[in-house]
Amino acid sequence: GEPAHFEYLLYPLHSASITGLATCIRKPLIATCSLDRSVRIWNYESNTLELFKEYQEEAYTISLHPSGHFIVVGFADKLRLMNLLIDDIRSFKEYSVRGCRECSFSNGGHLFAAVNGNVIHIFTTTTLENISNLKGHTGKIRSIVWNADDSKLISCGTDGAVYEWNLSTGKRETECVLKSCSYNCVTISPDAKIIFAVGSDQTLKEIADSSVLRETSAFDVTYTAVAISHSGRMMFVGTSLGTIRAMKYPLPLQKEFNEYHAHAGPVTKILLTFDDQFLLTTAEDGCLFTWKVFDKDGRGIKREREVGFAEEVLVTKTDMEEKAQVMLELKTRVEELKMENEYQLRLKDMNYSEKIKELTDKFIQEMESLKTKNQVLRTEKDKQDVLHREHVDDLLDKQSRELQDLECCNNQKLLLEYEKYQELQLKSQRMQEEYEKQLRDNDETRSQALEELTEFYEAKLQEKTTLLEEAQEDVRQQLREFEETKKQIEEDEDREIQDIKTKYEKKLRDEKEANLRLKGETGIMRKKFSSLQKEIEERTSDIENLKGEQVKLQGVIKSLEKDILSLKREIQERDETIQDKEKRIYDLKKKNQELEKFKFVLDYKIKELKKQIEPRENEIKVMKEQIQEMEAELERFHKQNAQLELHVVELWQKLRAADQETRRERQTERDLEALVKRFKTDLHNCVAYIQEPRLLKEKVRGLFEKYVQRADMVEIVGLNTDLQQEYARQREHLERNLATLKKKVVKESELHRADYVRIMQENVSLIKEINELRRELKFTRSQVYDLEAALKLTKKIRPQEVPETGNVTSGQETWALGSRDQWQPQAGLPLASKAASPKLPPISGHIHPVAFLEPLHATRLLSKGSEACGQDAEREADQIWKMAGSGQSKEQEETGDMRREARGDHEE
Repeated sequence: GEPAHFEYLLYPLHSASITGLATCIRKPLIATCSLDRSVRIWNYESNTLELFKEYQEEAYTISLHPSGHFIVVGFADKLRLMNLLIDDIRSFKEYSVRGCRECSFSNGGHLFAAVNGNVIHIFTTTTLENISNLKGHTGKIRSIVWNADDSKLISCGTDGAVYEWNLSTGKRETECVLKSCSYNCVTISPDAKIIFAVGSDQTLKEIADSSVLRETSAFDVTYTAVAISHSGRMMFVGTSLGTIRAMKYPLPLQKEFNEYHAHAGPVTKILLTFDDQFLLTTAEDGCLFTWKVFDKDGRGIKREREVGFAEEVLVTKTDMEEKAQVMLELKTRVEELKMENEYQLRLKDMNYSEKIKELTDKFIQEMESLKTKNQVLRTEKDKQDVLHREHVDDLLDKQSRELQDLECCNNQKLLLEYEKYQELQLKSQRMQEEYEKQLRDNDETRSQALEELTEFYEAKLQEKTTLLEEAQEDVRQQLREFEETKKQIEEDEDREIQDIKTKYEKKLRDEKEANLRLKGETGIMRKKFSSLQKEIEERTSDIENLKGEQVKLQGVIKSLEKDILSLKREIQERDETIQDKEKRIYDLKKKNQELEKFKFVLDYKIKELKKQIEPRENEIKVMKEQIQEMEAELERFHKQNAQLELHVVELWQKLRAADQETRRERQTERDLEALVKRFKTDLHNCVAYIQEPRLLKEKVRGLFEKYVQRADMVEIVGLNTDLQQEYARQREHLERNLATLKKKVVKESELHRADYVRIMQENVSLIKEINELRRELKFTRSQVYDLEAALKLTKKIRPQEVPETGNVTSGQETWALGSRDQWQPQAGLPLASKAASPKLPPISGHIHPVAFLEPLHATRLLSKGSEACGQDAEREADQIWKMAGSGQSKEQEETGDMRREARGDHEE
């Protein structure tokens, strides 16, 4: 009746790359977020998962308040400020910051910073307002860090810039720009004098006063994260190989560090707890590691902390009231259950007492019946004892008579056997003499034959040795020639691979730069699109308010017929204002014509760019086909090698089994020969006692006991051979089963491929449905604009509500009258329908996430200011899609080059 209750046997871990990591001061908590759309709170003292919650959007970054009661999480759609309750994570404030990749609470907890593209927003935790925006980066910001007193903020980005911001003024104090380096992470020393930054140039930079003081090499590894201890004595660095390096601070001049292998992918975040007791690392493999920090002598760092961790937990008032109510209900339920249990116990006592009485009566009756049966059985037992004694006496008499008869018969048989034995002994002596003569003759003939054979085979041996030496010389010459040709071929292949690699790396860099530039433009377009949506919502609310006012005015018109004369005067004044607005409309139409001319010029430029892109795409297709052919050949060779290796292993196993069987047979043959020799010697010794029958009998009996057991052992050895045959048969049966299972695996893989194709087709159909919904949205917007035009009549009645800027509807586009920089067309939907149904890439063994994600950004492109309209945005989206496709093909070509290098290593 009760519902089932399940508990976790193991704590659920992240199933995708961990993108955010944070810790606090007042509690031993770690907060992580991942691309698997989950946020998790861990306890690094008890190594347990305390809170876990999944969301609809991907989480990119997370920060934990120093008190451990609040977190800030950057999702794909919004930035959310949440409470950490005792059993839940609840959001209480949302900010419209899309795709926030980095956020951080200040050390005091009164501020927190959030990154939106290349802008840093500063919020307060008291009023939850945006107090300042820090602008200056031209590329995406990858890392931010606060100094000890929260007066400054340090940031770095992909544009190669490291800025130090003063939060009181909102301006940059120091800056260090290296465009050749794309920074991954930044940190600051405890005294706030030196900034440490790591990036794509495989160095660790020390920056002070807007200049790089020193660069330490990473030794052919890219650093992805850096952290310095609060004591200022140690520095920890994460690499792209998943290793952690621990080094002293100040940094040594030589290669002095300890490297620890931990993760299977690049390290994404690295962090030290406030007391430098633990080091926390996360990576793209979805693993979170907690490291205990020790010094050289193996002693842990002493915690200089008198106050322990806080045990307070946030609980909402509604939860407390609900729990109190539940407790009251449970108490009443417990009292009711006690009453019911007492009543049930009384009933059961009554029933059990009645049953006990019945059972006692039954047992008494059964005891009496069993006593009578026992007496009957005892009388029968006495009778059977008497009969048994008589029968035993008869059997003893019979046995004594039979023994006497058998002794007489055995004496007669022994005399006959003794006479036969004497005859056989004479025969054996004669046979022995004859065999000795034959052995002497055979020895003489064998010695002669041996001498002849040794001479013949020595001559043959000399001939074969000469032939062998000649063959070995030929083999050595052929091996030398083969090695020379092999070296020449390998050198040629290495040169070709290096040339191709350098060429395509240059192309990839160019495409990545273009991609980053276009991503920045898409971010700007997204902001404009969100502002347009807000305006549309405001207009719809105004329309609803006007409808309500219209109903009220219709009731007022009846009571205000006496004031018609005064209203006519007001209507005349309205007519004059309408004429002024029509003049403004005429001016706006002229400006629209100028924009159309500018649009024509941009269309011509886009066509020229498309003509330049086509030959590059043809080259990429040719190289793709070559790569696919080479991959098919490589897979075929791998399969052949695997089959040959299996065949060789099977043959080796069979050969070993055959060798073991031959060895066993030889051993058994030797054992049998030794047994026959022993038997002969023992039998010869027995012959010496032929005149003494008693001793002879004892010796023959000893021979029987000795050699009959040996014969049994020989039979056991025969059984072992049968077991080996059964083992071989079972092994063949298992090999057949393994072959059938392999075939099933191949079939299932083909079925999975078919399912993948079906899923891709469903995605295409869903994209088509999205395009149809967008068309419907466009149609509804046009209806809204028509309604706005119809509602102008109601605005004429109330002149005091006329806004300073009006709306002009023309066709399917609506223009907001205002300054020239605020013009934005609101009909950009055909672009989204075109960009949302791109050509899907071909299905291959590996999927490039860049090729699937980046083209979807084209759905959010809108016109930029007054420079381009909806058609220009469509062309920009097509161009981005083509560039993303070319980036995907180039990534596939790079993977093909890597596979060729691996194949060359395998052949070596």
